[in-house]
Amino acid sequence: MNHKTIDRLKLANFGNLELLAKQVVEGFITGLHKSPFHGFSVEFAEHRLYNKGESTRHIDWKLYGRTEKLFTKKYEEETNLRCQIVLDCSGSMFFPKDADLNKFEFSTYAAASLIELLKKQRDAVGISLFSDKLDLHTQAKSSPAHHRYLYSELEKHFIEYSEKQQKANDTITALHSIAELCHKRSLIVLFTDFIDNPDKIDELFHALQHLKHNKHEVIVFHVVQKKTEIDFHLENRPYFLVDMETGEKMKVQPAEIKSTYHQSITNYFNELKTRMMNHKIDFVQVDIDKGYNDVLLQYLLKRQKMH
Repeated sequence: MNHKTIDRLKLANFGNLELLAKQVVEGFITGLHKSPFHGFSVEFAEHRLYNKGESTRHIDWKLYGRTEKLFTKKYEEETNLRCQIVLDCSGSMFFPKDADLNKFEFSTYAAASLIELLKKQRDAVGISLFSDKLDLHTQAKSSPAHHRYLYSELEKHFIEYSEKQQKANDTITALHSIAELCHKRSLIVLFTDFIDNPDKIDELFHALQHLKHNKHEVIVFHVVQKKTEIDFHLENRPYFLVDMETGEKMKVQPAEIKSTYHQSITNYFNELKTRMMNHKIDFVQVDIDKGYNDVLLQYLLKRQKMH
């Protein structure tokens, strides 16, 4: 589903993130040739004596060979995976300012849509929100009450962050904290724009490696508005560029710096991509002007690889 369908439903006025997420997911599923939903897996729980007349399908024949008694395997339903959705809520994520959809809104809607998809597959999900600190971290669960709680927290923080946009960024500390707080193997889904200090790239990958060391799978959605942040398509007139985290201003003439800027930002993002690949981290650059389908599709592909 193209995001233009729901741009008019601004959350502050609309007030129901769950309904919005359902629209996105239903549109996405309709667009797929084959449904990705396969129910949920089962795990072995215990043996019990076979009762005459029961199906022989689950008899443990190896155990019969040792004991000469018929036992069946009892299974219990278990969630397919645990997913922790991590949102960067720092100041730079509110670019472009006063636009129909900024990076933070895109990430919030995409996260809500993932929650809806996870709910349909009965997977456990939690959320983590960070700016200059880890502002919220929930456990991953799969109950309807928990899903309502997640939507409620996303809506609440959406409004709070939107009112206080100038927040600094500490991705590195947040990722280390999340690595320690997620005790069971999970799929960590990170939404961030990587508008950070390029000199700290080694520290950033140390934090990401902390997640990998703790046996988590990681998929990173690099959220950008490509036409401005990478291609630098601006009118040929003077601009005041404002750092959305510090408030610092700089007067620029786009034509004078476009070539240098484009080369520098492309080199930085390419280095991120290469390092992600080397660390076996899925790295997906998503353009906020192109809708949520890439996010949902890449999640499904990652999930398929894990099973």
